[in-house]
Amino acid sequence: MLARRCLWWCWLWPAVLLSSAAAAQTPALPAPLALPQGRFLQRTVRVGAPLDYELRYAHAPDLEVVFPDSLARFAPFEYFGKTFYPTRTRGGVSLDRAVYHLRTFRLDSVQALALPVAVLRGPDTLSLAPPPGRVRLVRTAPRVPFDAEQLPALRQNLRLLPVAPLFNYPFWLAGVAAVGVLLLGGAALFRRRLRRRYQAYKRRKNHGYFLAQFARHVERFDLSRSATNVERAVALWKNYLASLENNALNSFTTREIVVYFENDNDVRRALNATDKVIYGNLQTEEAEEVDRAFQRLRGFAERRYTAVAG
Repeated sequence: MLARRCLWWCWLWPAVLLSSAAAAQTPALPAPLALPQGRFLQRTVRVGAPLDYELRYAHAPDLEVVFPDSLARFAPFEYFGKTFYPTRTRGGVSLDRAVYHLRTFRLDSVQALALPVAVLRGPDTLSLAPPPGRVRLVRTAPRVPFDAEQLPALRQNLRLLPVAPLFNYPFWLAGVAAVGVLLLGGAALFRRRLRRRYQAYKRRKNHGYFLAQFARHVERFDLSRSATNVERAVALWKNYLASLENNALNSFTTREIVVYFENDNDVRRALNATDKVIYGNLQTEEAEEVDRAFQRLRGFAERRYTAVAG
């Protein structure tokens, strides 16, 4: 009896080893996944009216599931919002649910939609689509029977109708921007030349203003023979030359001014004559000398302007 059992076990043991090795070498196949469920929450819809599409998926708790977002393909519907619900797990089954708010502007009598769900399983991603959900379009416009005999006769009219011109804002803005860029580029390229021209314009304008004001003081002196007008004319002359020479000439004394202009004869004689009137008593026979002093000061200012501007 013992010998028979040993013989039977020796015969069965290799078969057990072979079956266990085969089971160890064969990989376990993944369990099939259930499909999600998608449906419209109403059976009919009108053009442009809101419509809700519910997507549900019951799966194992260890699965990682991704629902569609706003970038998914919702044709023939248009997406304008969604409502997500938190995952609920009961009895070892997790339930994910989302409601998508859609609109349709298609005129098909029956329209369908099947939003897929993405399941992440390691390096692979599975896309599971539910059976298509369908909704029926309700037409609000009455049907008009087609009768070719009742249609009015068509007349060809190729006459052009006047159309009010529209202001091309982008074109003009682009033109203004281009002109601004050209002006800035020109200013950067010809900056020195433009600065010299601007300074020459300012000098010319200041020189004209000086001549007009100086002539006004001379005219007032001829009428009143007042030392105040002489003092004002000399002060105007000093201020103009200070701005022209870009120095503090208006704060110099008569002697310092004569030295600065290298003992110029016109400057020396003119300032000596005006100082006699300003700081001394005006004599009738000295009026002609003051007039000549004014002429010398104006002539010297014009020569200095020509030298600086040239």
